[in-house]
Amino acid sequence: MSVETTSKTASNGGAHGAPAVGLQRLVREFVDARLDDCMNVMAQYPSGHFDLAIVDPPYGINVGDNKSGMGRRKGDAKAKYKMGDWDSEPPADEYFRELRRVSKNQIIWGANHYIERMAWNSPCWIIWDKLYSNDVSFAAVEMAWTSFRTTAKKFECTPLQAGRIHPTQKTVKLYDWLLANYAKPGQRILDTHMGSGSIGIACHYYRCPLVACEIDPDYFRAACDRIERETAQADWYLPNVRMSEGGPET
Repeated sequence: MSVETTSKTASNGGAHGAPAVGLQRLVREFVDARLDDCMNVMAQYPSGHFDLAIVDPPYGINVGDNKSGMGRRKGDAKAKYKMGDWDSEPPADEYFRELRRVSKNQIIWGANHYIERMAWNSPCWIIWDKLYSNDVSFAAVEMAWTSFRTTAKKFECTPLQAGRIHPTQKTVKLYDWLLANYAKPGQRILDTHMGSGSIGIACHYYRCPLVACEIDPDYFRAACDRIERETAQADWYLPNVRMSEGGPET
């Protein structure tokens, strides 16, 4: 796995123009994943550096501890991936201000749980329909606030995945769709809570340079392993699920 530790400031300013820091990192052509607090990483960048931030921060609903059995069907065995108390509360207002500073546009999952922290009422919410019946202990859809001025959209895709490494793991197909409809190849993407690394796989194939942060060492290493494994294949694959050739309006 191409995880390195750097302790010197690179002469070229680090990957994608950022200052190099003394942290563990996975660096690939289109992925720069960092084991660090996202506030530390965002502070390194000038205003408007990223074209789009796609983030999935804690919602403040305690899904991480899994005490309520969320994230599985009734009767299913409890998940084996690592749990924790990281979902006790959503990020503070300071996080959202910094996110808006460093990125031109934002897609923020779970904002319906902390709508008062969004900058304005958006017409362009994204609904992820998980294609589940009501016989589940968790929400059948997830909602993302966006800074785009277009109409609301829905994406349908089951969240079921073999070998899950994170309790709130989103699918690569979901990120494929987000990039195809709200970004263009070559645009710079930020993810402040990398989790399972699905976004890294999608950015690799869509050719969008990604800077991603993860503060938990176990999740970080598992995500890096997954990104390495899932991108070590032929580069002929490219998602083609754009809503329109012109892409979204801002």
